[in-house]
Amino acid sequence: MKYSLIFILLLISTLFFLVKPSSAQTTTSPALAQAIPTINPQIALVANNHTRYKDLCPQTNDPLAIRCFGKVIINETDVPFTTTQPAGFGPAEFQKAYSVSGQATGTPIVAIIDAYDEPNILSDLQAYSTTFNLPLLANCSGTILQTKVACFKKVSQTGTTKYPKTDNGWALEIALDVEAVHAMCENCSILLVEATSPTNSNLLKAVDTAISLGATVISNSYGGGESSTEKTYDKHFNQPGIAIFASSGDNGYGVSYPAASQYVIGVGGTKLNVTQSGSYSSESAWSDGGSGCSNYEIKPSWQKDTGCKKRTVADVSADADPTTGAAVYDSVTYDGQKGWFKIGGTSLASPLVAGIFATSIHLPSTEQAGTFFYGLSSSHFHDITTGSNGTCSSSYLCKATKGYDGPTGLGSPNGAF
Repeated sequence: MKYSLIFILLLISTLFFLVKPSSAQTTTSPALAQAIPTINPQIALVANNHTRYKDLCPQTNDPLAIRCFGKVIINETDVPFTTTQPAGFGPAEFQKAYSVSGQATGTPIVAIIDAYDEPNILSDLQAYSTTFNLPLLANCSGTILQTKVACFKKVSQTGTTKYPKTDNGWALEIALDVEAVHAMCENCSILLVEATSPTNSNLLKAVDTAISLGATVISNSYGGGESSTEKTYDKHFNQPGIAIFASSGDNGYGVSYPAASQYVIGVGGTKLNVTQSGSYSSESAWSDGGSGCSNYEIKPSWQKDTGCKKRTVADVSADADPTTGAAVYDSVTYDGQKGWFKIGGTSLASPLVAGIFATSIHLPSTEQAGTFFYGLSSSHFHDITTGSNGTCSSSYLCKATKGYDGPTGLGSPNGAF
């Protein structure tokens, strides 16, 4: 009965957007004022009736295997639910809920690190942008760092145009990441770096390439189990002046890497609830989001919680529950489907927060992102106090509570940082 009521309320909220779009357009941003899509009420009705989801990158028996953390809504036959029009949250909903304009000062470069290739990503991004009336990002004509107008660039892990093979699950993950960043930062340049395969060595090469090409914000929507060797990888993320975000995981309580790195901002997951006018209502910790106490990473000086002697995950959070997930367009066939998907996971949360960060902050060249975030006042965050992702010895590590907690960190964004 509890979950039925939640889904009924979500349906009512969605239908309200459809019949009263003007109420969701109250904003100072002209781009945002045009961002409400025209959604067929029947599509919204059917979408909200589907509450089950599955991994874009399936789990394996290897706890150290690296996989993407996207989760896609599926129908009653376990096939991904797709439509010809968007049925999940779009830029207007996310921007209004998190009180941001979607506009950055200058042209920041946000890098997205993923494995394998999405061969149609630029055209898919253009389709997404056209649907939501966002600026169209052209392919960068030169180096992305020298381009004055926001643009899109895709490179391999070595910075070339010799792209890896396509994996359909990772392709949908790439579409989610790229479109989520563009939704939150409409005039950011986007640099997609595609690793040859989802291994630490290849993904870390991709991170290095993103940094060398000028990215000041990096989003990583993947991870694997912790290992005793992970601290040797931290040097790739130890980049003062560059904000590096990583999804906290999508298997409930437990820590994944690279979110566990002390040089990364681990992004946890929430279930986002909005009012009938589209404003922020509340959030709860998403039951599948990752959190916990690292087995290996030392506790950074800026983290003050007392129930974990080492590094605690997460640091911040954003929408991740697939039932309140994002509308994602992908023309690469995934599990027999293509078009508009509804996707969540902390794979959504990381690029959402990265995009928001890029609109407002340029870190000083000597400052770590962790120092910055933990130095902010509580007014910059929605404090999330309900929900949990499992059981643990120190309750705040797996249960949302007042102030800092593991599943949601400091909270979700409440305006630009």
